[in-house]
Amino acid sequence: MILALLRRVAPIVLIAFVAIAGPVRAEPVDDALALFATDKFDDTQKGVEELAKSGHPGTADILTALAGGKLFFNPADRMIFYRDASGTLRDARYGAPSTVDAATLKTVRLNNRLRRVVEASLGSADLISPDPGKRIGAAEAIFKSRDQAALPSLDTALANEKDTRVKQAMEVARAAIIVTFPGASDADKIAAVDKIASRADQEAAALLRSLPADTPEAVKTHAEGAVTTIEHKLALWAALQNVAYGISLGSVLLLAAVGLAITFGQMGVINMAHGEMVMIGAYTTFVVQQVIAAYAPGLSEGSLLIAIPLAFLVAGAIGVAIERCVIRFLYGRPLETLLATWGISLILQQTIRSIFGPTNQPVSAPSWMSGAFDVGGISLTYSRVAIVVFSLMVFFALLLVLRRTSLGLQVRAVTQNRRMAAAMGIRTDWIDAMTFGLGSGVAGIAGVALSQIDNVSPNLGQGYIIDSFMVVVFGGVGNLWGTLVGAMTLGIANKFLEPYAGAVLGKILLLVAIILFIQKRPRGLFALKGRAVEA
Repeated sequence: MILALLRRVAPIVLIAFVAIAGPVRAEPVDDALALFATDKFDDTQKGVEELAKSGHPGTADILTALAGGKLFFNPADRMIFYRDASGTLRDARYGAPSTVDAATLKTVRLNNRLRRVVEASLGSADLISPDPGKRIGAAEAIFKSRDQAALPSLDTALANEKDTRVKQAMEVARAAIIVTFPGASDADKIAAVDKIASRADQEAAALLRSLPADTPEAVKTHAEGAVTTIEHKLALWAALQNVAYGISLGSVLLLAAVGLAITFGQMGVINMAHGEMVMIGAYTTFVVQQVIAAYAPGLSEGSLLIAIPLAFLVAGAIGVAIERCVIRFLYGRPLETLLATWGISLILQQTIRSIFGPTNQPVSAPSWMSGAFDVGGISLTYSRVAIVVFSLMVFFALLLVLRRTSLGLQVRAVTQNRRMAAAMGIRTDWIDAMTFGLGSGVAGIAGVALSQIDNVSPNLGQGYIIDSFMVVVFGGVGNLWGTLVGAMTLGIANKFLEPYAGAVLGKILLLVAIILFIQKRPRGLFALKGRAVEA
């Protein structure tokens, strides 16, 4: 009897439970996917928006497939499938591979309006990516599109965001939507203008200049003031960027000229083969890298560090040989030394062409010199920063040699008064050879650095010889501090002239300015002191 009673009561209890609990609802992602199967553009758009809000882990894959025409539905059961990057057909709900017959499926159609919606929704989907870079990229995409449909997803992502940089990007993207949102108050729009202005770049200025015609006058006025502020900041950052570029160029000129400051400044020899010493240093770097690649590939990251002393020794040895075989017979005859060293430069260039060929040779940069970073509104590459630091290290090392070593003391003594130095027992001919070798070796070190930013070819040194002479003469012949100041001054001045006069005319103007300056100060910015040099 009890069992019979239970059989009669159970259906009633079950019906009552269902009535109380209400109908079982599908997941949001199921509702969104169902809209794709209606084959109507409006339903597809709604499905895209609902899918972006659902937080489904496969949202990005589904939307990517939709944008590429690889999203399908089965007319029989309304199931949704997509083809991934590898060509595998997958179930959209669970992402599992599917064995359904692809011939029975129909493609979910798109039009231009839907494509824009899909792109914006893809950006919204990336807002919840675990990768901060993707979240920033998604915020940037929303900032550019200003799609109002992305606002709910953006608000949700902002509420959960912990990374300060990502949060800042999202707030600016939200402000870009609010400033053009019809329902936002004037106060909200003015606050949005301030948030956009904090970005302080050309895109922010362009957005504030292109506000809709129906924007309230108070908001327009505030936006105009923000644009003016942005333009002033951009002008300041542009000037600082030119200074950074100028310092970078100045460091290159310093590397190329500091060796010449010794051979020309200390010895009075017009060495037209100085550029070829730079070129030899660059080719030494190339040979070192080729040998390491063939016999010790594990040392490839340190190839530049290995090339530096070798380039110094090779270029220095060639410099000593040139001084001993040619220059020593031409002291006191500057025109003859100019012609002789010019002939030597041609011989060295042709020798390199005969050995390595006339084409450019590849010299790779280590991984720690690749890439760039931003400081405020300034972008700097690691290679340029490394060259600036390296040039200053070479400069101070050379300064230390000349100021704190016996060789440096003898070089300065011979420079200031050769006959008095000889009378004190200094071997002036030996000092001449060592000084010429030192200057040539430093030029070889410069070639190692220049191989990272210029083509390694037989003509490499020709591009720096004139600039090197300009730096040495302008700074003061034989004065290393003058070489440093002259290199940085000419580098920065050149970068400020280039935007207005062009690269060629800018160099011509600098040359004319240096000629006029030398007319007033023949010894340059910093002249050497001494009875012989002042005679």
